[in-house]
Amino acid sequence: MANNKPVIILDRDGVINQDSDAYVKSVDEWIPLPGSIKAMAALSKAGFQIFIATNQSGIARGYYNEATLHGMHEKMLRLLEAEGGHVEGIEYCPHGPDDACHCRKPKSGMIEAIEAQLGVDFTKTPAIMVGDSLRDLQAGHARGCSPVLVLTGKGRDTQYKEIDFYFDIYTDLAAFAIATLHKYQ
Repeated sequence: MANNKPVIILDRDGVINQDSDAYVKSVDEWIPLPGSIKAMAALSKAGFQIFIATNQSGIARGYYNEATLHGMHEKMLRLLEAEGGHVEGIEYCPHGPDDACHCRKPKSGMIEAIEAQLGVDFTKTPAIMVGDSLRDLQAGHARGCSPVLVLTGKGRDTQYKEIDFYFDIYTDLAAFAIATLHKYQ
């Protein structure tokens, strides 16, 4: 990597877009959180490589299919491109919690896929995992990423869980982006 900026890995539901206990099941239900798209665009324009790593067990549960998921991601990417930003890649786990896969967070398979794509090891190359749930933080921590909790989505509940490693907390993705832009300018 040419710059010393960390790779930024974002969870999706509850971080970039509104989450729902009933699952985000359609493109129309995929609604960005205030400021999240602009935050991603600002980070992208400042030279940060952004990836998304998202559990999507709604596919395994039959709530929506991969074509609908791709439609949600196309909507997100269009909004992001309209702000002048882009993401390097999107990793998703379509499995359910009982499928014993290696990709579903808190396991680190999606993060390992990003490492392979970049040809790096996040225990040696700086990376930040931004999420709203304990499993996001655990997956990032397991691969050497600096874990960051945002208080959107499930974040307000997550902050009070017993977590045995350090993590930063921001009110939302926009607050994280502002602090990160200042830190690495």
